[in-house]
Amino acid sequence: MRTSIATVCLSGTLEEKLRAAARAGFDGVEIFEQDLVVSPDSPEAIATLAADLGISLDLYQPFRDLEGVDEAQFQKNLRRAETKFQLMARLGIDTILLCSNVGTATISDDGVVVEQLRRLGDLADRHRVNIAYEALAWGRFVSEYDHAWDLVKAADHPRIGTCLDSFHILSRNTDLSRIAEIPGDKIFFLQLADAPALTMDVLSWSRHHRVFPGEGAWDLSDFLTRIAATGYTGPVSLEVFNDSFRQGDTNRTAVDGLRSLRWLEASIADASADSAAPGSGLDLQPLPEVEEPRGINYVELSTDDLGALTRQMHQLGFQFIGYHRSKPHVQLWLRGKARIIVSEVTEEAGTSSAPVNPTFLRGIGFEVADSKSAMERAALLHAKEVPRDQAHNDEVLRGVFAPDGSEVFFHQFNETTPAWIREFGHDHDEQISHIEHVNLAQPSNHYDEAVLFYTSLLALHAQSSQDVPSPSGLVRSQVMSSTDGSVRMPLNVSPQPNAEAVAGRGIGSVAEPYPEHVAVACEDVFHAAATALSRGLDFLPVPQNYYEDLDSRFDLDPEFLQRLQAHHVLYDRDEHGEFLHFYTSTIGSVFFEMIERRGDYLGFGAPDAPVRLAAQHRKNVQLSA
Repeated sequence: MRTSIATVCLSGTLEEKLRAAARAGFDGVEIFEQDLVVSPDSPEAIATLAADLGISLDLYQPFRDLEGVDEAQFQKNLRRAETKFQLMARLGIDTILLCSNVGTATISDDGVVVEQLRRLGDLADRHRVNIAYEALAWGRFVSEYDHAWDLVKAADHPRIGTCLDSFHILSRNTDLSRIAEIPGDKIFFLQLADAPALTMDVLSWSRHHRVFPGEGAWDLSDFLTRIAATGYTGPVSLEVFNDSFRQGDTNRTAVDGLRSLRWLEASIADASADSAAPGSGLDLQPLPEVEEPRGINYVELSTDDLGALTRQMHQLGFQFIGYHRSKPHVQLWLRGKARIIVSEVTEEAGTSSAPVNPTFLRGIGFEVADSKSAMERAALLHAKEVPRDQAHNDEVLRGVFAPDGSEVFFHQFNETTPAWIREFGHDHDEQISHIEHVNLAQPSNHYDEAVLFYTSLLALHAQSSQDVPSPSGLVRSQVMSSTDGSVRMPLNVSPQPNAEAVAGRGIGSVAEPYPEHVAVACEDVFHAAATALSRGLDFLPVPQNYYEDLDSRFDLDPEFLQRLQAHHVLYDRDEHGEFLHFYTSTIGSVFFEMIERRGDYLGFGAPDAPVRLAAQHRKNVQLSA
């Protein structure tokens, strides 16, 4: 499948955008007019640079406000179009995007539009230019793709075709069935964008909130499958207007964009191969198959405060197993099947500069059906491999960096104890406890990238997001999970304006880092809390007001309510079951949560999250005072 990206998706100069697109692996780019206008390089120099980089210039865009005007204005528009055609010849581009008129149209007459499109086609023919006519969702008289296609069909000109743009079509909930009527060779260009489900005017939605495929709410697999069935053979291009993308790292955004297209391509490759409908022109390539992970094998924490962290783990009932046989600064702690690797951050251990937060979540090991295929898929999706030193007799483990800087490792699933724990002098673990979920903090400008990362690499599913109030503002939270719930990862975006350091992994700096945590399942939360109390655990304080409100909401037995309060345990329930949990204080940017689920309760105690956030905020304020 030929891939392309509009320069408007990326930050930087036109030259930087071209280099980033080529470096990421795109086949071509769309030149957005504003990028060329502000460039000091001539069109010929831009064409030469693209050729040297090995990428094609696929589209010049946009040409606006042409049709539906009176004759005098149309003559002016034709002269304007001819200058663009001459410019395109200098760039070596043969296709231009023509948007439906949004500003100057005064004639709502399809016959007039058809005749004007035909005359534009005659002019374009003299310059060997193709016109891709696109219905903008807010077009004055033409705002639906099927209406635009009817006009193109009626114009019946070899130089006039249509452009299909997923945003303009899906944002209006237009019936997609008529896509099948369009011959593939009359689709002159295809543009893709995803978007979150928002209720707002479509123009603002379009200009600020588009995201790459797989990062929003739309079914772009179905959309692209329909396009493939027409026989379309041109580029599949990204046109994404997003404030964060245009402020972010150019190279990183380009890689994220290509990852989204490769994931989308693979999601429909098998179905298209089995279909009798035409579509082979897109040359869809699959990726190595990946199944949902079976569970979390381990979590790794790094710290320069080893005493405080390991003391807290002991208070929670974790058992120290031993040091790694070839890495003397790495420890293993177990609580049943909940495995925590603790790596001490020291200069001797190879870390010469301390991270922003001295204790942080370094990585997660996922249990997968085929670790080799999972790693191959990750590499094809342009994930960067984590360098790892290992002795000749250590288990070979491979992983990649997630967008937030944490490490994701792929472990071959089996029913027995993982072989790697023998490297700590241990050969089995119990079945009682396990890692229930891991809550990860995300930089706000890479949040959408993280959703796509876990969707495309691990086949996790994004659940509906929700906003949680905190003293610093709303925290956006979205759960990534496997179908059976064996892997659950809430992704939280801190309200901090400089949220790059929320995970404490050495990116940027903030005065109040947003914490993330490891949640451990236990059979009896009161027993776990009593053990922690007897060992002197510093619980996260829960105010008396919370328990009074709890009583009013659930009319709890007074003795049970007193037991909750005495053990610092929080409570929630729904029609499916109950949720009991308690939190530890935060060390660096990490804290723990102990959880007991009763019945079929599937949530995360969302009503309790504001209590936790407020308590953590108060503690941070006290520490900084």
